[in-house]
This record gives sequence, structure tokens and C-alpha cells, in this order.
Amino acid sequence: MTQAIAYLAFNGNCAEAMRFYEQALGGKLEVLMSGAESPIAAQMPKEFAHRILHARLVLPGGGMLYAGDAPAHVPYEGIKGVSIAVDYDTVAAAEKVFAALAAGGQVTMPMQSAFWAKRWGMLVDKFGTPWIVNGEPIPV
Repeated sequence: MTQAIAYLAFNGNCAEAMRFYEQALGGKLEVLMSGAESPIAAQMPKEFAHRILHARLVLPGGGMLYAGDAPAHVPYEGIKGVSIAVDYDTVAAAEKVFAALAAGGQVTMPMQSAFWAKRWGMLVDKFGTPWIVNGEPIPV
């Protein structure tokens, strides 16, 4: 089975971001591996060993979110041209997650009605990740 899984890049704060998403999204952080903990630890430059090489967050319902710190020698330009969309069966669940993700971030579209969901909203969280949160999607 093919699945599309978002793989987020961070600039040295991947561990903090993934712990935040674990709480905000109600998931389980199954992998949070630094370069020093990886099978290629002996090949990692010491100054990069603390950076997260791979993280995996399992979301309720089985979805996943992957992440890692960008290589320290590559200029980090942030996340561009994509948003992470999450759908919830209830408006209450969507509004709870929206509020959690928005803490310390910027709401770009407050929760409101739409033709594709009873409630939806957009935000950029405190780590620079853009999100679209849908509550009770409506078939179109």
C-alpha cells in the first residue's frame, strides 16, 4: 500500500517540534533518533551528532508524520509551498487541535464554515509549519 507521509525539516529544533506535535495532535512519538544514536554515528561529524536524523510520530487512526533536522551545512530556508492538512471527525476535536497548534504561532484563517467541512482553519505554528485543520469533512 502506498502512503504519502509528510517529512518535515527543522533547523536544529526537530526534537522540540515533534514533542509539541505529539501533545497537540495526540500522537505517539515512536522514533526520535539523533545522529549520535544512529547506525551511522561513527560517520557523523561531532558538531552534527546532536541533530535529529529521523523522527516518526504515529497519529490517532494510523497516520504518520516524519521529521528531521536539516543538515547543518545546508542553509535552512524553512517550509515553503506546502501545508499539513489534518481531518477530524468532529468539530470539537478539530477546534481543540487547532488551538493547540496555534499556541505561540499565527492564525492565518480562523476556524469557520466551508463547503468541504463544517469547520476549518489555517495557521502557521511556532516552528514555522503551516497547517490546515478540518472538522467534520463534507463530501464534495
